[in-house]
Amino acid sequence: MNSAEPAIVLIGPMGSGKTSIGRRVAKATGLHFVDTDKAIAREHGPIPAIFAEHGETQFRAWEREAVAEAIAGGGVISLGGGAVIAPETRALLQSVPVVLLTVSPEAVAARIAGDARPLLQGEEDPVQRWTRIFAERRALYEEVADVHFDTSRVPMSRVAEQVVEWMRGRA
Repeated sequence: MNSAEPAIVLIGPMGSGKTSIGRRVAKATGLHFVDTDKAIAREHGPIPAIFAEHGETQFRAWEREAVAEAIAGGGVISLGGGAVIAPETRALLQSVPVVLLTVSPEAVAARIAGDARPLLQGEEDPVQRWTRIFAERRALYEEVADVHFDTSRVPMSRVAEQVVEWMRGRA
């Protein structure tokens, strides 16, 4: 990795607070912040439109590129919930500290209400679908994570402080 800044990556299921906490961690550490979903949307258009027009396979290819670029550039990096599906992405994550953020189905229900996330659309109840997706990905998250914080009942600002404390303890 040839970046001027160290990289730290936040992973976890949809609604776990990766973007919110990532922004706070970046501010507290003076590192820049990258949300790979937002980087993809800037380059290729809104994620729901990408899924509709190009499909999940194309989205995942663009996601792998965005993750590789973000890690190379350093900073605090928030990945989309499904980024860990790709073996290439999991391999990249072996070279950087990875924070897993989790949230309970009860706490995430309010966070995802009325959300336009493509993977939560359909006949199934969004929280049931979220729970199933998280269960499918959990082992992949745990495989690459160096530390885990649950955001269910803790303010995002406090979780960000805990992440920063953990980062400083590694230095």
